[in-house]
Amino acid sequence: HVQLVESGGGLVQAGDSLRLSCAASRDTLSSYHMGWFRQAPGKEREFVAAISRIAGRTYYADSVKGRFTISRDNAENTLYLQMNSLKPEDTAVYYCAAGSRNPYSGPYDYWGPGTQVTVSS
Repeated sequence: HVQLVESGGGLVQAGDSLRLSCAASRDTLSSYHMGWFRQAPGKEREFVAAISRIAGRTYYADSVKGRFTISRDNAENTLYLQMNSLKPEDTAVYYCAAGSRNPYSGPYDYWGPGTQVTVSS
């Protein structure tokens, strides 16, 4: 059974950095593609970043490319999202997800409950 729990969110100022973590149940990161998504108030959930299961190829939304970095530690069963140069428009609930199909287009099968990131101007 796949379980995902995000942490590391909080309130920061524009230009600051945050690192989100996603603790996954055993062997999840070696068994699935992993992704980060976000949902801002009044908006649909959107793709942020993903990392493929075997090759570790990474994918990013244009809006975060060059500022965010996705990584994983299979031994620790943890997925990360390093977020630098944060902007107010990055404010959202961030979710990690696991899926067995395309890492970029999904769909994703398992989701965490999310962690709030708020960036003040």
